[in-house]
Amino acid sequence: MNNNKLYTKTKISELVGWSEANGRRWVKHFKDYIPTVIDRNRTMYTSESLRIMKFFKRMNEAGFTIPEIKEILNEEGIPKKEKDEQSLIKRHKSEQAHREFDKQIKDTIPSTGEMMIPYLEMIKDGRAYPASEITEKLVGFFNLSEEQRLMKYENNPDIILLSRIRSVRYSLKKENYIEEVNKLTYQITADGLDLLNESRSEIKEEIEELEKVVDPLTVVKEKIDDLNNELADNLLKQLRNVHWIKFEEIVVELLTVMGYGDGKVTQRTNDEGLDGVIKEDKLGLDNIYVQAKRYAANNSVGREVVQSFSGALDGKGARKGVFITTSYFTDGAKKYAERLEAKKIILIDGIELSKLMIAHNVGVDINQTFVVKTIDYDYFKDE
Repeated sequence: MNNNKLYTKTKISELVGWSEANGRRWVKHFKDYIPTVIDRNRTMYTSESLRIMKFFKRMNEAGFTIPEIKEILNEEGIPKKEKDEQSLIKRHKSEQAHREFDKQIKDTIPSTGEMMIPYLEMIKDGRAYPASEITEKLVGFFNLSEEQRLMKYENNPDIILLSRIRSVRYSLKKENYIEEVNKLTYQITADGLDLLNESRSEIKEEIEELEKVVDPLTVVKEKIDDLNNELADNLLKQLRNVHWIKFEEIVVELLTVMGYGDGKVTQRTNDEGLDGVIKEDKLGLDNIYVQAKRYAANNSVGREVVQSFSGALDGKGARKGVFITTSYFTDGAKKYAERLEAKKIILIDGIELSKLMIAHNVGVDINQTFVVKTIDYDYFKDE
């Protein structure tokens, strides 16, 4: 690849395999991560831009939504090599196997107080460490299992371990035991080294004080989560009351906005049990078929309904399907979809549907926006 080659937004979208509109949307969402240059008064994109865009596409194809990708990047940044990209995707993809909350596992995850001193011990050599590397060191130090490492809170999507490590980092940084020398890169301070040399009783007393330090962003996020949960409930009520034709249009629009391709609602008659189709490429060589059922909250979707959808996919020779409902799926329906081998059917219930609509701004408006600024470390570097 020619590292000096420049691309337009249209061309880079084409090279990644997205439509121009879809490419523009991803550039808009991740403009802080995609490098650009000005050439003859035009914004152009580099080979590194192309690499990063392809990484985003791989993340999306692996099932990550835009908000999820942003959360991962805010924690770990952009991987520098393809091997690192694959490792990151594999690691975060495995979270999907550990989504169910388990209090017994939660209780075995180290607390913020238990991680304070080990955090400092991991970086006491004075070197600057990326946040992700410190996390890996802590995982090894506590010998944590995949379940402990990936367990999420019961009522929000945050990973418990990472949330607690962020709290540790905030407390240590606020009390000047560590410093952020670059974005998400930390180094122990003289005060941090002094703390490690204190007596056991003095360390215990200081840890108790550090545990009282609360990151204001955590408080804000908890309140935002409460607002989003309330919004999701209200949105789901609206979805259950809209006309079934409108509901089909909504789910096709959502999947299109999520970046799965260009979608359309199928003909109202002779649709063979399929409500929509998403063309993943311009020629329609690989299609995702959609079934949308607007049901009441207590009207479950069972195995036989999902099995019928699977049969409709067979009639199209299709390998990918998405079944979306405003109610919920029975365990039998979920197990049936999980056991399919020749095709992949994704089940999205009402709760997940409303949250996806909020995350992708479908059917909702922005009421207020709060901006939290951080230091631009690149600005202070010598040219």
